[in-house]
Amino acid sequence: MKLLLMQRSFLFVTAGFFLLFTIALMVFPGEGLAAAEEGLKIFWEIVLPSLFPFFVLTEILLGLGVVHFFGVILEPLMRPLFNVPGAGAFALSMGLAAGYPMDAVITGKFRRMGLCSRVEGERLLAFTNTADPLFMFGAVAVGMFGRPELGLIIALAHYLSAFSIGFIFRFYGRKQRGRPEKEEKVAAGAGLFSRAVKRMQQARKEDKRPVGQLLGDAVKESVSSLFMIGGFIILFSVLCRMLEVTGIFQMLLPVAGGVLRIFGLEPALASSLLKGFFEIDLGVMASARTVAPLNERLITAGVIIAWSGLSVHSQVMSVIHGTDIRILPYLAARAGHAFLAGFYTFLLNGFLKTAVGGSLPIAGSLSPGFLYRWRLSTTSFLFLLGVLSLWSILLYLGGRYRLVRKGRKARDSSGNPFSHA
Repeated sequence: MKLLLMQRSFLFVTAGFFLLFTIALMVFPGEGLAAAEEGLKIFWEIVLPSLFPFFVLTEILLGLGVVHFFGVILEPLMRPLFNVPGAGAFALSMGLAAGYPMDAVITGKFRRMGLCSRVEGERLLAFTNTADPLFMFGAVAVGMFGRPELGLIIALAHYLSAFSIGFIFRFYGRKQRGRPEKEEKVAAGAGLFSRAVKRMQQARKEDKRPVGQLLGDAVKESVSSLFMIGGFIILFSVLCRMLEVTGIFQMLLPVAGGVLRIFGLEPALASSLLKGFFEIDLGVMASARTVAPLNERLITAGVIIAWSGLSVHSQVMSVIHGTDIRILPYLAARAGHAFLAGFYTFLLNGFLKTAVGGSLPIAGSLSPGFLYRWRLSTTSFLFLLGVLSLWSILLYLGGRYRLVRKGRKARDSSGNPFSHA
């Protein structure tokens, strides 16, 4: 009975909110149109060209079994560190290279293909859905703050806090079944590389689609997903503008200001915090322009980037639709990520402010060219995937070496005469 009452209350609140949103849009059509154009510009000039190649390549690599190959290779690293399958490193690399919501798209596909369990999918979403380096170094540090040296602090705090959340979430859901059946079936066998090749061949055989159909499906599904993401960007751009012109933002400012006071931050940053709660770009831009101490503006920006906004959360909800992955663990992780990002930003700002006096080799504008974006994202992806693979192989070889030594010591201690021959 109580659950039914809560569901009805949620329905009425949601319906009332969107009804008021519609009325506000009818009263302020000019403001809504301008906001929609701004959201469309962000999608068309930045998001679409940046993410489209990675969406297509992800579909192709999954169909060819390449992701399954790296899943086996990276299992010795990802399983003990984050308690997720090795394929999670592919999602991590793509997420870091391409940014929101690339990881959520990949995690949703992993769950549908049986490459991860529900709990593993929730763990992956908790720490791999991150901003890309170009956004933090180029758009935020250079384009919004006008201080290239701040990019190092912003990015370090963001990724350190994300990995901290990943390590914390390795203990999440440990009592539930964690490993997908597909990975367990190929877990037994000879060497790591041999198992990886067999897993790739098995995945390609199961897919069955010819290369031509695979390419067509990859483009079709990528375009569909990206235009859905673009719709959310435009929707939340309009929503934020309507909240401003109707005065709702002003009503919520005292609440946000009170939260900032608890952490000893300037209440003037309340507006940027509210905007960032809904949309990441608007919030970070507002924090950069607020009249407040630089370190406090930087902390607020770090919190907003880690939280990523309801716009990104809506995109994540849409791309994992159809799976049994729950959104509440993801939202809890985003809240924890935001808190840790603010804390790490505070620490790093004090520790590195004398060490990052020079400029960094980064983009010099808010919207660098397509080729630059692709080159940087692709390089970041390949570099990270290569480093993680090498690390995982070294861990695997180290484990094999320890087993061999342990076996030899056991034979020696048993007094086997053949061990001294």
